[in-house]
Amino acid sequence: MRVARAINNLIEAFERLPGIGPKTAARLTYYLLHVPQGELEKFAGVLSNLKKDTVECGVCHNVAEASPCDICADRDRDSGTVCVVEQPLDVLAIERGDGYKGVYHVLHGVIDPLHNIGPDEIKIRELVDRSQESGVREIILALNPNMEGEATCMYINKMLKAQNSSFKITRLAHGLPVGADIEYADDRTLTHAMQGRREY
Repeated sequence: MRVARAINNLIEAFERLPGIGPKTAARLTYYLLHVPQGELEKFAGVLSNLKKDTVECGVCHNVAEASPCDICADRDRDSGTVCVVEQPLDVLAIERGDGYKGVYHVLHGVIDPLHNIGPDEIKIRELVDRSQESGVREIILALNPNMEGEATCMYINKMLKAQNSSFKITRLAHGLPVGADIEYADDRTLTHAMQGRREY
């Protein structure tokens, strides 16, 4: 049976999203066929404005509405403690735990030679530059506890220690299961991992 081109195009578009297989893509597409046209147009508008209405924070590189972002601009946050994460989703996960009151640095990835991602493709140089600012007392490496995350932590540790600075470098405690992603961890696990961090 020949599927209408509009339906097929949307199924293919959904399949390009991470974690969406052919069956889920088809299910979402046929679901949207039953949504009122006004709701579809509203959805399309929100989707269209996603990149237009967001910027990358010039300080921490998180995705925000303005630069600096709300966290970097908040004077009640401890700007001397910088938590380094892989992705903006990790910031949301740690903030849900409500146990961390410092600031962040988002790398936008990890070193992954299999996918041709080296140190220059992520925000490591910006982190090293930021670490030289006065007032930085601690850098927390909160990367996922997998092979790529550990390799990236080792590289960052080497780069930061070469600066001969007085701040300490810590790594999240292994309250997070090895191989798990931070964005899927529950609030309590993240809070304990943050409280039990160790010097790297």
